[in-house]
Amino acid sequence: MQSSTRIRVVAVAALLGLVAVFAGPGSAQAEPAAPEATTVGDVSGFSADGSVYHLRAGSAEARVSFVTDETFRIELAPDGTFSDPTGDDIVLPQGAPPHTRWKERSDRYELSTGSVTLRAYKSPLRFELHRADGSLVWSEAKGLSWDGKRTTQTLARGADEQFYGAGMQNGRGNTSHRDKTVEVGVDYNWNDGGHPNSVPFYLSSAGYGVFRNTYAPNTYAFTDPVTTSAQEQRFDAYYFAGDGAKDVIGQYTKLTGKPFLPPVYGMEIGDADCYLHNANRGERHTLDALKVADGYVEHDMPNGWMLVNDGYGCGHEDLAETAKGLQDRGMQLGLWTQDGIGKIADQVKAGQRVAKLDVAWVGAGYKFALDGCKDAYKGIEDNSDARGFTYAPESWSGAQRCGVQWSGDQYGTWDYIRWQIPTYAGATMSGLAYTTGDVDGIFGGSAKTYTRDLQWKMFLGTTMTMDGWAASDKQPFRYGEPYTSINRDYLKLKESLLPYQYSYAHEATKTGVGMVRPLVLEYPDDPKAATGAAKYEFMSGEDFLVAPVYQDSTHRDGIYLPKGTWIDYWSGRTYQGPTTVDHYSAPLDTLPLFVKAGASVPMWPGIRSYQDRTADSSLAWDIYPQGASSFTLYEDDGVTRQHRDGRYATQRANVDAPVRGVGDITVNIGESKGDFTGKQSRRPYEFSVHTGSAPSAVKLDGKLPRLGSEAAYKTAKQGWWYDRDDRGGVVRIKTAPLSTGKEFSVKLEDTSAVGGKNAAATAVVSAPEGQELGAGVAGTVAVDVTAGSADVTDAAVGLDVPEGWQVTPASTVDRIPAGTTRRVEVAVTPAKDATAGEARITALARYRVAGESRTTVQRFAAAVMPQPPTADTWASDLVWLKSTNGYGPAERDRSNGESGATDGHTLTLAGKTYAKGIGSHADSDIEVYLGGRCTAFTADVGIDDEINGYGEVAFSVEADGKVLWTSPKVTGASATVPVDVDVTGARHVHLKVTDTNGSKTGDHGDWAAARFSCS
Repeated sequence: MQSSTRIRVVAVAALLGLVAVFAGPGSAQAEPAAPEATTVGDVSGFSADGSVYHLRAGSAEARVSFVTDETFRIELAPDGTFSDPTGDDIVLPQGAPPHTRWKERSDRYELSTGSVTLRAYKSPLRFELHRADGSLVWSEAKGLSWDGKRTTQTLARGADEQFYGAGMQNGRGNTSHRDKTVEVGVDYNWNDGGHPNSVPFYLSSAGYGVFRNTYAPNTYAFTDPVTTSAQEQRFDAYYFAGDGAKDVIGQYTKLTGKPFLPPVYGMEIGDADCYLHNANRGERHTLDALKVADGYVEHDMPNGWMLVNDGYGCGHEDLAETAKGLQDRGMQLGLWTQDGIGKIADQVKAGQRVAKLDVAWVGAGYKFALDGCKDAYKGIEDNSDARGFTYAPESWSGAQRCGVQWSGDQYGTWDYIRWQIPTYAGATMSGLAYTTGDVDGIFGGSAKTYTRDLQWKMFLGTTMTMDGWAASDKQPFRYGEPYTSINRDYLKLKESLLPYQYSYAHEATKTGVGMVRPLVLEYPDDPKAATGAAKYEFMSGEDFLVAPVYQDSTHRDGIYLPKGTWIDYWSGRTYQGPTTVDHYSAPLDTLPLFVKAGASVPMWPGIRSYQDRTADSSLAWDIYPQGASSFTLYEDDGVTRQHRDGRYATQRANVDAPVRGVGDITVNIGESKGDFTGKQSRRPYEFSVHTGSAPSAVKLDGKLPRLGSEAAYKTAKQGWWYDRDDRGGVVRIKTAPLSTGKEFSVKLEDTSAVGGKNAAATAVVSAPEGQELGAGVAGTVAVDVTAGSADVTDAAVGLDVPEGWQVTPASTVDRIPAGTTRRVEVAVTPAKDATAGEARITALARYRVAGESRTTVQRFAAAVMPQPPTADTWASDLVWLKSTNGYGPAERDRSNGESGATDGHTLTLAGKTYAKGIGSHADSDIEVYLGGRCTAFTADVGIDDEINGYGEVAFSVEADGKVLWTSPKVTGASATVPVDVDVTGARHVHLKVTDTNGSKTGDHGDWAAARFSCS
């Protein structure tokens, strides 16, 4: 089946008169032979005018203009006439140029600032950049060249030189582009390999970056030599010589604009749908959006804003009333600009605060796209006291200063999760501070993919969920339990982390570096950070390492942790990097998430909306003590533009702790410097200090009272409590309200750095994969306890299980010798009505080691099996433990349909119709549980007649990891293939349909009359 995204994009392009973007005039004719390239010749003239230098080479002329000590521009006009199509659209005024000097030598001119020297060799003209100490930065392998289509620079490539940038490159960008060719330009390809939101900028590990000042498409081949070209008859590039990638990004964004600071509600999740004239949902009205907003409130879920007209042909009405209703629910009104922004003034006055730009704002060219972003942003600011906030699907250099870059119309699949991970982290290398995609896409999707996708996107600065194109609405509360509770937990985790994320948002306005970062940006000297070892993970700020689950699995392999101490956010287990973690236990509610030792993370605890904060609300610090560390909190009113006039405050937390092992910890909270509307003059503070060892005392202007329980801690106005069972041991501290205008210190005496007094002696709990339990049936759960560098004694293992389950405690293990593992089996009986599928269990082991009482905890998944069949059963009537499908959901007793359940047609093979069976689309995998009760599987298989002869697939039956039967290649024209497979003793059976020709077009594979013979 052809992708409906592709159909839709082409249709939209045609409507907008954009077909030429894809094909161009006369595309059916043979391409004319490309003219031979001309390379610039010998220097025939030289002149200097302050910081601007001219070099003539026959009819061509080059111009070098210094912008700062480390930034300069090279232009080449092949015909001697300079032009600048971008004008002042992208490059901002930079102030007075630096002092420069020049020197002529026999073979070259040397053009210098205090930091760099650009050599211009004479015969032929060729450029080479050196630092002030003489070290080489880059060198042209040959002079600039041009042909009838493009201008090209050719650079020598360093032996270990790595390259990054080029904007949003789908599926790429957070690891090196070395040996790859990347395209920079609008392509409307929002799939893996596409390049929406391209940026004509790249940077090198050699310490430089290049920005092509153009609206023309670019191609960068990072081969040997490196060739970078733009489709225009002029050359215009800015060069940045920096002290590492962050410095280069900073220089580039100083030239083209620092990222904007979103309003706080813009960093909460957004919601988009069409409420007026919605063809997929029936007739509704704009005010119906308030019912959805009520759903967020009723389910205690954060939501910052709602687009109420997100759909082609969707209008809007009652804007002011809708905006007021949303504001009453703690949300803001957004509109999609499908019909342009000519009315934005009136819309903003009615309450609009978010503008999402349509692909129409790209159609007439990159300038049009950039102008759309700037004009919509300005429209919000000119007509309200709010900050401009826009979303754009295709943009260009400069858009980072006015909008979020959004990766387009995508599907809710595991593969989309996979390739989006490097996409957004990689875009940060081009100064794009806010890049994102819809949670679970806008097509297809499932409860599992939605939940997994939402988890990691809470660690992006911005994101939204979108309805209207999928078969059912995609709010985070639509799938029921356990998904609703898991989604709520992650939405509220993001809400609590807003002070951390907002501080990084402010930092980006100064440095140009976004919060979402590839590992190589933080660890440039780590040889694995630039490779595939780190491709499917990213840093969220400097303190969180996020490694999303992108397969239908309850574990994650290949998590690379760079140098340092890393703490599992959920268990408190410590890892020493560099190391690779395999078999990480990740049940559905667990995002693999690690915190860097030394982190001090500011948090807003227990809120649904930033507007829940009051003058009495506490500020919490989540601290992972190791050595000396600090974090500076940034605060303002979160909504208006007063911060641009200096109305903001900063407060610094400094932590002094042992590097490892025993010692005191001092947390110093400085005075809050600055002021803004709504600033707290006094507030209570909370601290969670991950020590692993109980302190002897906690002091704040004298000893704070030690509290004996969680209940006592919750009701006390101030005091501390050591929660031994929380993630290996956490000291919880709360204070009475304190003045924000005065610094104070909290001292924890006789405790330890993160990991405990003897971190190497810490025991580890794990659980074997693939454990199964039957609903209402007594069984056992195995838990492994592994001792560290010292013997473990008195180890007692307990389980936290779902409500209604029964657990019989296991016997205490007297001793586990150092370095060995002891398996403990705990008797467990699931509830009779336990839902088949994954159930999360948490194992907690209490033990003694090295004279200290410790705990260790681990989440893991056990599979609850349905009752196995006891009589002959249709495959479509069984519970499906797993159901993955190439397009839309697999169908019961229907052919494969579109993106919704039960939208297929009657199963038909070779003219015969079937009342029972499974309709799928390659690649497909249906898993059922037989429990060893069945002996045979029979079916008729083939490609459904509705495809009219297309498609090419193979069918297979697998049981308990073994392939029992595979069909020959089946096409749409093949005869029906009978299936009769012996499945005697099989517990788990997989029915698979696999594409065999790579096209996945028309691969509607039917398991007609699919039946198990059981007893």
